[in-house]
Amino acid sequence: QVQLVESGGGLVQAGGSLRLSCAVSGLTFSRLALGWFRQAPGKEREFVGTVSRNGGSKTLSESVKDRFTISRDNDKKTVYLQMNSLKPEDTATYYCAAKSVILTHPPLITEATYDYWGQGTQVTVSS
Repeated sequence: QVQLVESGGGLVQAGGSLRLSCAVSGLTFSRLALGWFRQAPGKEREFVGTVSRNGGSKTLSESVKDRFTISRDNDKKTVYLQMNSLKPEDTATYYCAAKSVILTHPPLITEATYDYWGQGTQVTVSS
């Protein structure tokens, strides 16, 4: 049974930090490209960041690239999103996503590319 379980969301003041985690089970983690997306109320889900299968390539959206980092721990089968200098506009439900890929692949920044999704974790940033 494939499961992606996000955690670490919550309420934080502007300028604060949160670290989201996504634990993956039921898949061969080392073969996965992993991504984070977010969806604010009334808006479409948008790309936040992705990390390649081997962890060597990381891509973040322009709106977060100077504040967020993405990482993975293959031993723990977990992908992380470290969010610093949070802004009210970062308020959204954050989702992790996974896709089995060949060893070398381009950054996966499109929602439709991913095969597996978590249930989401809410991040609320107060002003």
